[in-house]
Amino acid sequence: MKNKFLLISLLASTFAFADNCDDLLKNKQYESALSICSAKAESGVSSAQRNLGLMFLLGYGVESSVTNSYKWFSTSAQSGDAVAQYFLGLFYTNGEGTKQDYTQAVYWYQKAANQNLADAQYKLGTMYSNGKGIKQDYSKAVYWYQKAAVQDNVDAQFNLGNMYYNGQGIKQDYSKSVYWYQKAADQGDADAQYNLAYGYYNGHGVKQDYAKSVYWYQKAADQGDAKAQFNLGNKYYHGQGVKQDYSQAIYWYQKAADQGKSYAQFNLGTMYDDGHGVKQDYSQAFYWYQKAVDQGDANAQANLGAMYNDGHGVKQDYSQAAYWYQKAADQGNANAQANLGVLYIQGNGVRQDYAKAKNLLLLSANQGTRSAQYHLGLLADRDNNYKEALAWYTKAANQGDADAQNNLGIMYEDGHGVKQNYKTAYQWYQKAADQGNQLAINNISRLRNKGLIK
Repeated sequence: MKNKFLLISLLASTFAFADNCDDLLKNKQYESALSICSAKAESGVSSAQRNLGLMFLLGYGVESSVTNSYKWFSTSAQSGDAVAQYFLGLFYTNGEGTKQDYTQAVYWYQKAANQNLADAQYKLGTMYSNGKGIKQDYSKAVYWYQKAAVQDNVDAQFNLGNMYYNGQGIKQDYSKSVYWYQKAADQGDADAQYNLAYGYYNGHGVKQDYAKSVYWYQKAADQGDAKAQFNLGNKYYHGQGVKQDYSQAIYWYQKAADQGKSYAQFNLGTMYDDGHGVKQDYSQAFYWYQKAVDQGDANAQANLGAMYNDGHGVKQDYSQAAYWYQKAADQGNANAQANLGVLYIQGNGVRQDYAKAKNLLLLSANQGTRSAQYHLGLLADRDNNYKEALAWYTKAANQGDADAQNNLGIMYEDGHGVKQNYKTAYQWYQKAADQGNQLAINNISRLRNKGLIK
């Protein structure tokens, strides 16, 4: 849930100063303002007390003092000034000028909220939402967010959108969540713009529209929102709502990566790895994978392992490959599990161990990884367990694995685990051959030379 603390400097310009020190403050005649406000504050004028609290807080005409600011806000709040009550709530929330006390914060936010001060209503909503200083109550959070939202409080509009989206304190309603996200987005709120983009992308509460999704991701990205920058990069990469453009994808991945987002660092690494939108550069790919790895990104760990495995961007090192595959495998990464399983079959970087290989391959295969399915077929084939081999080869072949298609053809040709069938063998050989598999091409030639197929 969003919980922004409004900047004091902004608040100062938001609330109008009362009495005749108002113009003096606006004109930055702080010395005169201080004299007039001090006199009236001492005489018990609550608006002057509040203004004096602001001056001490911001250092207008006087040395900044949170203690004195708290004193004057407290005095003004006791007299019923809504703005002072709100500021007093902030002091108790943040533990500034006084000991942090959420219960007291709620008390003063409530006072100001009851006077229809939107910022206080928003803050009171966050206290109910987070259960700070009061028992958590999403329904009451919604109530106060609604109060503030209709007064155009942008943070309340955003949070109200979240409540409708998640069905917290109110019946889930994507359409209403979009309504409030739109309100906040139109006021320039980057988080709302991001959520609105997400809604258009997924068709939540609105007709799916990739172009509008891109529009709002762009709005948020231009404000520096890293998530939006990453997703905008994805849209350019896949050509969703915008013409495919790898260079633009890289641009936005870079923006998010520079903000430390591991998923963007990983994607940027893959762009350099594959040479998409940029000249292939294994060293740069390795650099960005390492950045993501430092944050524990499993996909990056798997790809870093592959670079050590293949000697791309770094000296080939099967032990390091196994190390990083293991890191990713421990997080459930299917590709890493498959690749580590292969290393155990080969005895590269690890002691050869078919049992460990099979366990890893099963974990990966059950997630649908075709290379794992193929290698499970190989293990079963090795043990003459033809029916099991047939089953795994078939799974991998149906996903387009050319090696599995070729081996499946061999099984049909030889009648291993299945009734001998040259026609079916040929069909599988052809599927593999269409992908350029040389063994399959040779097998088709051999069948023809023997007159087993036309």
